[in-house]
Amino acid sequence: MVKLNRIYTRTGDQGTTGLVDGSRTAKHSLRIAAIGEVDEANSAIGVAAAVIAQDSLTAALQRIQNDMFDLGADLATPLGALGGVDFTPSDMVLRVVPQQVEWLEQQIDDLNERLEPLTSFILPGGSVAAGHTHLARAIARRAERAVTALAEAEPVNPVAAAYINRLSDYLFVLARVLNDDGRSDVKWVPGASR
Repeated sequence: MVKLNRIYTRTGDQGTTGLVDGSRTAKHSLRIAAIGEVDEANSAIGVAAAVIAQDSLTAALQRIQNDMFDLGADLATPLGALGGVDFTPSDMVLRVVPQQVEWLEQQIDDLNERLEPLTSFILPGGSVAAGHTHLARAIARRAERAVTALAEAEPVNPVAAAYINRLSDYLFVLARVLNDDGRSDVKWVPGASR
């Protein structure tokens, strides 16, 4: 259980921050950039959940927000941290696991059954709820780019990378559902303003 008695610690005043294994890294490192992008995506999902106000969808988004904290903890625990030799979760190392990705995939499949296939790209918008969900999707894609940049430089749990990739797919399908099951999607018209 996490217990925060004080919000400020002054330990980061020199431009570093602590990781789960006790090591410190620059606040501008690829690892911290990825964690920050995941946090921003999580915050955008929270805004989307607040405007959607449909119990089952809000519950799914809150589950995803919890998973996003797991993802942040995974990224904050470098390979080999706390004596670990791989990306297997343990009592001391929190890792994103395949079941979390599989749950997202099932949610995508369930939502997608309600939708007609796309015949055009769509503009990110429509209803207010869909617009917020599209924004969360775009931020999740940025988080994915940060995670893959980190993975190019240091080992990253491949399941964590799969999770953030699948998340933007989920948010895209959810935005379409929020646009009256795709009937209110705004289609892209190539060159329409030329």
